[in-house]
Amino acid sequence: METDNFTYSFYPYLNPEARLIREEVFVKEQGFKEEFDDVDEFAMHMVLYKDGVSVGTGRLYPGDNDEEFILGRIAVLPDYRGLHLGAKILSLLEEEAEQQGAIPVALSAQYRVQGFYEKQGYIATGEIYLEEFCEHVRMVKEL
Repeated sequence: METDNFTYSFYPYLNPEARLIREEVFVKEQGFKEEFDDVDEFAMHMVLYKDGVSVGTGRLYPGDNDEEFILGRIAVLPDYRGLHLGAKILSLLEEEAEQQGAIPVALSAQYRVQGFYEKQGYIATGEIYLEEFCEHVRMVKEL
């Protein structure tokens, strides 16, 4: 599909392009060691393309109840930041989750970017917690 000179695709598996983006952003840039997990085996993975080049990614999967979906692993390559692509990826993930029956969507936000998610309509719930060495907070949005 196309949106504003960008195209995107959803995959029912961890696409190699999504893997490379996550390795670049979360492993090399941010230092996470446990980036890939069992969720990757059943999550839907989205890749955002600019002129055929993969520039961003995210994933979604059903939550603990029938109506909630979890979004996450949203990443944009450094050369493409500042173009509001994180918000675009988030919006596309939300649309897909809603089509699959989600009412709320939730995510585990890095605490340092909580403000970004609040601007997108998310509300922090619960206490700050650590994932590896990084502070995170659970955030929820009603669709």
